[in-house]
Amino acid sequence: MSDLYRNLQIRLDELATGFPETESGVELKILKQLFSEKEAGVFLKMAPFIETPQVIAERCGEDESVMAEFLEEMAKRGLIFRLKNDKGSRYAASPFVIGIFEYQVNRMKKETMENIQKYFYEGFGKTIQGSGTPQLRSVPINKKIVAEWPIAPYEDVVKIIEDQDRIAIADCICRTSHKLINDDACDKPIETCFQFGSHGDYYVENKMGRYIEKEEALEIIKKNDEAGLVMMPFNAQKVGGMCSCCGDCCGVLRSLRLQPDPAEAVKSNYYAIIEADECTGCELCLERCQMEAIEMKDDVAELIDNRCIGCGLCVTTCPGDSIKLLKKDDADLYEPPKSGAETYMNIAMARNKNPMSHL
Repeated sequence: MSDLYRNLQIRLDELATGFPETESGVELKILKQLFSEKEAGVFLKMAPFIETPQVIAERCGEDESVMAEFLEEMAKRGLIFRLKNDKGSRYAASPFVIGIFEYQVNRMKKETMENIQKYFYEGFGKTIQGSGTPQLRSVPINKKIVAEWPIAPYEDVVKIIEDQDRIAIADCICRTSHKLINDDACDKPIETCFQFGSHGDYYVENKMGRYIEKEEALEIIKKNDEAGLVMMPFNAQKVGGMCSCCGDCCGVLRSLRLQPDPAEAVKSNYYAIIEADECTGCELCLERCQMEAIEMKDDVAELIDNRCIGCGLCVTTCPGDSIKLLKKDDADLYEPPKSGAETYMNIAMARNKNPMSHL
C-alpha cells in the first residue's frame, strides 16, 4: 500500500506546481486521508486532460459503466475534475494546487488540514510560486489607481468579470481550512473565490459554490479591496478562476513571502512608488501590504522594491495620495500564457517534469 501512495505522490508531483516528497512523509498521510486505494489506483491511470469514462475504463481494464459511476463519485469528492456538457461527462486528473486542495472546501477535516499545514512548511510552500511561471498573478482592482491606462484585458479585474458568461462564487479554501486549526484565524471575507465557465459549473454541480450575476461579482470585488484582499487571477490570458488572497492564510501569498524576490516571482506588470514629501506617516499602508514590502524610516513610508507585487492595496486607502501604482516599461511587461494548458506545460518544463510520462 505504501508503494501505491508513493506512486500517487510522484504522479501528483508531475502536475502543475507539484507535490514534493518530504523527509517526514507527511504528504503520504495527506493522500491516505483523501484517497482510498482504489481511487489512488484509478488516478494513476488518468491523464491531465479530459477523457471519456470509456477511455479511462479501457486503460484500467474495467467495465465502462462501473468506471463511469466510480469516476463520478471521485469527482463529487473533489479528487478529479469533471466537465459535463451535451457530450456527456469527461474527467481529468487534477493537480493538488490549484485543484484537489481547493475542491475540499466543503469537506476538509481538521486532521487533514493540520497535515497540510505541516506539509506547507516542510516542502510544498517553496514550490507553489517557485517555477518561473506562476499559477496566479496579482492585478490591481481599480483601474483609476494605475497610470497609463488602458491595459490588456487580462490585467483588468473588472474586464475579466465582464467577459464571463458564467460566474460562480465559492468560499476561500485557505481561510475556511485555517479556521479549523487556528483559534485566531483572520476575519477577512470567506465567500470570495471566483470560478468561471466550466470551472464554475463544476463548483456549482458539486455544491461547492453558487452562480452569481456580474453586478454581485463586482460588489464582492469592491468589498475585497476594502478588506485588503489581493486579487489574483489564474496566470493565463483566458482566465478560468480568480482568487482573493490574504497573506495570513492563502498558500500563494505565503509562498511568495518565502521567495527572496516576490516582485519577480509573481510576474506583476505594476509597481508602487511612494512620494516621501506627501507621506503623512499614518502607517495604514503597512497594515494593508500583504508582502511586508513597506517599512517606516524617520516616520515616512519607504518601499522595499523587490517585495512589491503591484496589487495596489496600499494605494486605494492612502489618505495623503502619496502612493502611486505605475505600469512597468513595455520592455519589462510580462505576457501570460494564452491558456491554462500552456501555463501548466510551462510550469512542467521549468520543473523538468512530464505530465504525460505515465501514459
